[in-house]
Amino acid sequence: MTGPVFVDTSAIYAVLDPHDRQNFTAGEILVDLITSGSTMVTHSAVIHECSALVQRRLGMAERRDLHGRLLPLFDIEWVDAAISDRAVSALMAADRRDASLVDWTSFEVMRRRAIRIAFAFHDDFVAQGIDVLAR
Repeated sequence: MTGPVFVDTSAIYAVLDPHDRQNFTAGEILVDLITSGSTMVTHSAVIHECSALVQRRLGMAERRDLHGRLLPLFDIEWVDAAISDRAVSALMAADRRDASLVDWTSFEVMRRRAIRIAFAFHDDFVAQGIDVLAR
């Protein structure tokens, strides 16, 4: 794989939850990304969102796995005021009730870093014209 890959909450969560319907696929994709030496990028809002979901749904042991074993694999973009302001503006312009500020922040980070591929399991990335890793 060439170029960096953005990693979304949906992919991270699927890797950690053995009962998630995408768990097997997520694990395979993660292994492929690691073995190919791909740069995996995420941002701080994804970390916060995923950490809360994992703690609440799966427990503290899985949260420790998230922070101790999985997140060190990623290049993390820390969301600053400029990224946040652009994401909020884009979200408001989209005028969609089902849109997520975390996703719009992801789109902004991807634009800033010229990332064209996402490891994600929902359609918002495809709707933005982003190539999504899937099997």
